[in-house]
Amino acid sequence: MRVYLPCTLPALARVVTVGELGPAPLTGYAVTPALTEWYASGDTEELEYVALTEAARASLRMLAADRADGLDVAARRVVIAVDVPEGDVSMGAELEERARVRLAAAIPLAEIAAAHVDDLSAVEDVEAAIAALSAADDGDDDARFVVDGAEANDLLWYATQEIPELIA
Repeated sequence: MRVYLPCTLPALARVVTVGELGPAPLTGYAVTPALTEWYASGDTEELEYVALTEAARASLRMLAADRADGLDVAARRVVIAVDVPEGDVSMGAELEERARVRLAAAIPLAEIAAAHVDDLSAVEDVEAAIAALSAADDGDDDARFVVDGAEANDLLWYATQEIPELIA
């Protein structure tokens, strides 16, 4: 099962240094039965894009949390794609989002399938979305529009051998 895990560039650098994405449990996004039922008209590719988009939203929240903690992180959303056995993925009604899943174990670097990262041209939109996130959560429609604007930028696909270049 393909699972999309939200990340940031500094966290991705730690993955390379430590050799795994963790610690567990990890929250990710995947094509779940609940997502398939909710998005009945979509094919697998469309459903995977929905799961990737959910992970990108979670990455945006990670960036905002890092900024709130005083860290100077690049305003680029990062999503790590992994393929794991379906039995290693837990999902259920208690999870808030239709695509949200949990992984009980850390993911070794060798098992990462790809990384998806914002292009540098998206930085301005992502910066604005980070600044507007709190107001959007409070119901401000203009702020929600700004946050949604970050999603207008597609994440670029990087093979695992390209990850060191991303974090350099």
